[in-house]
Amino acid sequence: MDMVKRSIQKIQAGTTEPDEVFELAAEVFRVMSAPMRLKIISSLCRAEKNVSELLSEIVTTQPNMSQHLNTLYQAGVLGKRREGVQIFYRIIDERVANLCRTVCTQIAMETDAGG
Repeated sequence: MDMVKRSIQKIQAGTTEPDEVFELAAEVFRVMSAPMRLKIISSLCRAEKNVSELLSEIVTTQPNMSQHLNTLYQAGVLGKRREGVQIFYRIIDERVANLCRTVCTQIAMETDAGG
């Protein structure tokens, strides 16, 4: 998943080939392909949270939540900080958060309009 971070750096430096842009986009979509990860991103768009706070909003097991948080962290979507025994997660890649908001809002609008 370091590929996402490296590709973002190349894009920002202007040294990305067109095929690399598509590879990066595919990696971003892969990371966001799990509904649980979209729920986590959506929740963290509102505020930084620890695992307990996320579990109070999102119905899943603690191991499943931790696995998805780790995937998002390794992909460079989330950052984390320790405060005592608690680890707090936050969005650090706003492009992913914006993409999530845009797609989910559009789908919700279309669903409301059609139903």
